[in-house]
Amino acid sequence: MQKTHPVSVTRNKTYDMIITGMLIALVFMATLLLNIKLPITANGGLVHLGTAMLFISSIMFGPKKGAMAGGFGMALFDLVSGWTLWAPFSLLTRSLQGYIVGKIAWSGGREGKSPVFNTIAAIVSLPFMLAGYYLCEAVLFSNWIIPAASIPGNITQNVVGLIVAIPVCIALKKIPAFK
Repeated sequence: MQKTHPVSVTRNKTYDMIITGMLIALVFMATLLLNIKLPITANGGLVHLGTAMLFISSIMFGPKKGAMAGGFGMALFDLVSGWTLWAPFSLLTRSLQGYIVGKIAWSGGREGKSPVFNTIAAIVSLPFMLAGYYLCEAVLFSNWIIPAASIPGNITQNVVGLIVAIPVCIALKKIPAFK
């Protein structure tokens, strides 16, 4: 059995931390700069490209980095943009969504290389995201009916994210650095 040199282990951990930090920043920026506030409900809602970056992070780098990028990136957005009450819910809900996408996309040794499984992964993650934000709104508004108004916007956000993420991942997987 070959031993790993301590310096290479440190480099790998450092590299992983850098990549994870960059993915968190990309999710945050895509959510912050590329969003449309929806005027459809009392609590508003957003359609943004942060979901696309969550999908891309999870598909390209797997469940752990996808969970960290999605959860922390969107919670950070909530903290700095006036959605502060939502931050803990975004952290949990989007971390779970990122983990699910990455776990399915990387299952069976696929490593995010199957557009079909990547699409399935994003679709399977949708009910978890919807349920997480539905429960969040039910708690915040003390009402089980009001949160239903946010479901169409959340579905739209995920569909847009999927439409953007899958072609981007197909293109990135052709680049030698991402193979």
